Amino acid sequence: MTESPRIRPYRREDRPALDDICVRTAHNGQDSRPHYTDPTVFPDTFAAPYVHLEPELAFVLDDGTGRAVGYIVGAADTVRFAKEFRAAWLPLVADRHPEPSGPPATPDETIARLLHHPERMIVPELAEWPAHLHIDLLPDWQGRGHGRQLMRTLLEALRDGGVPAVHLVMATANKPARGFYDRMGFTEIEVPMDDSVVCLGRTTHDLDGL
Repeated sequence: MTESPRIRPYRREDRPALDDICVRTAHNGQDSRPHYTDPTVFPDTFAAPYVHLEPELAFVLDDGTGRAVGYIVGAADTVRFAKEFRAAWLPLVADRHPEPSGPPATPDETIARLLHHPERMIVPELAEWPAHLHIDLLPDWQGRGHGRQLMRTLLEALRDGGVPAVHLVMATANKPARGFYDRMGFTEIEVPMDDSVVCLGRTTHDLDGL
């Protein structure tokens, strides 16, 4: 019997679904497959390392049949995560997505460069927001309150773990996502980043409005 959709902790068998969700939402919230030769570079950079390194901070939206149709993943300490990413994750996927020898010449190489430089996540101006997160839902599951539930679940887990605040980096072009984050109580943080992205943050307390 099919159950109602629900938020639950990530399970190892969810990994293929998470990879698929990431690929289908990675291009400014849209499907990345028409734009990248090997779009698996996205989950290998922005989803899989989180469930590998910090599975306790990974939650999925289950459609009621056991299938994940959305997820949120996080890192409680970004500095520590970046170090573990290089030491324990990058060796597993580096050969699959080689680092470009010069300036990235293709969209795939642009993301591969990010994969090979996890230290990019360490930004001194973000020290007051030590955690960070990524959230994605398949299009048919957006706008129905599930993203809010996922966000609250992760924020509660971070708060209960003693983490005071969290940040995220998003593509400036992804206007619907910015509207969602605004409603979730995130505000812009001034950091020295390219104009193509914006950094947002919020505390993990005062969750009553979510």
